[in-house]
This record gives sequence, structure tokens and C-alpha cells, in this order.
Amino acid sequence: MHYITDTLYWISTGLLVPVVVLLIWFFLRALVFLGGWFGHYMDTRRLQAALAEPLAGLKGHTQLPDLEARLGTLKSRQPMATALRSILEANNLPLVEKALADFELEAQRDMALGKTLSKMGPMLGLMGTLIPMGPALVGLSTGDIASMAYNMQVAFATTVVGLFSAAVGFVVLQAKQRWYRRDLGALEFVAQLQEQKLQAL
Repeated sequence: MHYITDTLYWISTGLLVPVVVLLIWFFLRALVFLGGWFGHYMDTRRLQAALAEPLAGLKGHTQLPDLEARLGTLKSRQPMATALRSILEANNLPLVEKALADFELEAQRDMALGKTLSKMGPMLGLMGTLIPMGPALVGLSTGDIASMAYNMQVAFATTVVGLFSAAVGFVVLQAKQRWYRRDLGALEFVAQLQEQKLQAL
């Protein structure tokens, strides 16, 4: 039993460096993700402002050319704009459905990092907290206060970094989910009108 517990101790201790490296990587990715979210937010606001009036005025498929003309003046590469162009340019129903499916896949891909940060951040933070606690308790039992203080510092630091990464991922993920749900609703409405237009031809 002694050998088993020693093996477990060495395995857990050996995981500290990979955990710390991953936490640093997640922290940097969270900062980049936050910056990308701000840029996405500004592009989304401009796109929504440009398309708000044409989308609100849609009452039937006969008004789709007005939306298409307005969209043609925009240079946006947002998934919403790309999917909208694909739907309006589709000449059969399968292409309309493919445009909606592609939008949903792009939305899931864009939100994947947020999901990873919000789930993995606390896991790695907890691992980074628990691993140094063993050496800290050993230092306390032997009277090595300096060793105990150092390990407690590592434990608290990894917790903070993990929670920060998770918080960024969670907040940005919630915002993006709202945007994509709103965009998907608008796209499904336009897709229904496009289907009516194709059926009327």
C-alpha cells in the first residue's frame, strides 16, 4: 500500500508543471478571446444597425430584393452576413438548408473556445490548488514555513488564474449565444421567405 500511495503522490506532483503551463496558456487564450469578442461585438452592432430596417420591413418574399440590395453594400464577413448572402443567392431549397446548417456549425465553432475555457479553467485551477497542498502540509509538519508558504502561494495563484479564464469564457460565451440565437431567428425567417419565392417561380 505504501508503494501505491507514493506512486500516486509522485504522479500528482509531476502533473503540477503541465497544469501550470496549461493555465498560463488558457490565461493568454482568454485575453485573446476577450479582445476578439470586443471586435465581434463592434462588427455585430454595425451589421445589425445596417440590416435592422430591411429585416423589420420584410412582409413577404417580394421584398427580398430590397434586403439583398442593402446587403450588397456591406463588406461584413460576419457569419450572419455570409449566411444571409448564401440564402438570398440560393436557387433551390437544399442550398437554403445548407446555408442555415453552415451558420449553425460556424456558431458552434466560434463558441467552442468559450465552452472549453468555462469548463477546463476551474478543473485546472482546482488541480493547481490541490497538488501543492501535499508539499505544503509536509512543510508544515517539518517546520519548513518557507516551503509551505511557497506552495500555498502556487495553490492560490493557480486558483485565481483558472477562475479568471473560466469567467472570461463564461461571460463571452453567454453573449455570443444570445447573438447567434437572435441571428438564427432572423435567418430562419429569411429562409422561409426565400423558400416561398423559389416555390412561386
